[in-house]
Amino acid sequence: MSSSATKKPKLYSGIRKMARATASITPGVGRVRVNGYLVEALPNELQREIILGPLRTAGEYRSKVNIDISVKGGGYMGQAYASAMALSRALVGFVKSSDLKKKLLEYDKHLLTGDPRQAEPKKFGGPGARRRKQKSYR
Repeated sequence: MSSSATKKPKLYSGIRKMARATASITPGVGRVRVNGYLVEALPNELQREIILGPLRTAGEYRSKVNIDISVKGGGYMGQAYASAMALSRALVGFVKSSDLKKKLLEYDKHLLTGDPRQAEPKKFGGPGARRRKQKSYR
């Protein structure tokens, strides 16, 4: 057996809201899959564009690797941003190019660092986190 056949893929994670994505990257021909589907075949166009953004920024590096992304939880937009983050981290970690890292940070700084914002929990006395029922005394 050759050493490349037994080599394990590197894993990188991305998190956005309640969505968690894990990307495994191996040398290859440029195939990118999200939960088993090719990224170009995803049904939601906005989701597809968010995931393809870092790949367009990466340029020629895309054609040298295969990336498989597994994503769970959250909504479809949270999953798209988590997948884009995992994909960006995988490319930067695999290629080890400071030029690529700089390009991705210029494109969107949250692709590598994350976005900590969460939905605020609902409180009593109203229909949402901040909104309350109006009261009139007169």
